[in-house]
Amino acid sequence: MDTLKSVLVPINKEGYRFIAIFAVITLLLFLFLGSFLGWIGVVLTLWCVYFFRDPDRYVPTREGLMVSPADGVVQMIERAVPPQELGLGNDPMLRISVFLNVFNVHVNRVPLSGTVVKQVYRPGKFLNAALDKASEENERHAVHLKTEDGRDIVFVQIAGLVARRIVCDLVDGQEVRTGERFGLIRFGSRTDIYLPDGVEPQVGVGQSMIGGETVIADLAADNKLGVSVEVR
Repeated sequence: MDTLKSVLVPINKEGYRFIAIFAVITLLLFLFLGSFLGWIGVVLTLWCVYFFRDPDRYVPTREGLMVSPADGVVQMIERAVPPQELGLGNDPMLRISVFLNVFNVHVNRVPLSGTVVKQVYRPGKFLNAALDKASEENERHAVHLKTEDGRDIVFVQIAGLVARRIVCDLVDGQEVRTGERFGLIRFGSRTDIYLPDGVEPQVGVGQSMIGGETVIADLAADNKLGVSVEVR
């Protein structure tokens, strides 16, 4: 039963059109080019369904816990200047980069509750998202979030080598909650998150992340309360 639940998960709305296209192409392959290519189409259609899966997550609800905005692996942890289009100046912030491959869940989640101050889309290149310069040169959508205690957080969706579409549903002034779905990047990508000054990461390079679940930082490190979770 647990195995069945791991496969039969909800599909993100962004995937319906692509799944339908793959299914139609598969049908045409069966009709006009034979069963061999048709079964290849079946496999690709099933992969498309798998790619757009959107499972519920157990989101920590204790105040101050920041979660990973994406599934994937921590590629880099370093200090860097946040995207210039957000107007936050030239002071470096600690940046955690999470690389997503084509088999990861690509639905992005809000790392911490707060208010969206500004969100900006910027076109760019489609370099390998694992490269350091992808943060500067690739297509991206950057979000400046103000936490409930007034601290600044930045998170950025970055297109990758085969990614060709960034979806971000946030608007300026919107209030958001930790772990809430906010967008998606199609077919391989990267997500950067910039921590406020004085906040230390609780993850390391090479660590696997679960978007909306894995705690990457604690903004209330002195808080002794236990951690509760909420399914979203």
